Amino acid sequence: CKRCQRRSGALWSANAIVDADGFKIVRGEEAVRVWSPEGEGLPKAFCADCGGHLYSDGDSFMVVRLGAIDGDPEIEPSWRQWLESAPAWAPIPDDGIRRFQQRRET
Repeated sequence: CKRCQRRSGALWSANAIVDADGFKIVRGEEAVRVWSPEGEGLPKAFCADCGGHLYSDGDSFMVVRLGAIDGDPEIEPSWRQWLESAPAWAPIPDDGIRRFQQRRET
């Protein structure tokens, strides 16, 4: 969405949604800092050393930035959302993955 584009400085990001019970930081926890946006949006965790966005905390689930994971996460995309926010000069590929103009329907 536009809000996320402005907060991240990127057109899109690859994320994985996992149960909070299955989420664990394996190293560098002392460098994690959390920012909670005013109004809408989940608290976001960043690395204090490099500034990278690591995950967002949804209480019962975590939204993990796949770029923060070392190695292959061994998952494939299941859907693309917020297509209405994609700029015309960077079209989203029509690759058969479910597509949503706004937030994914649950």
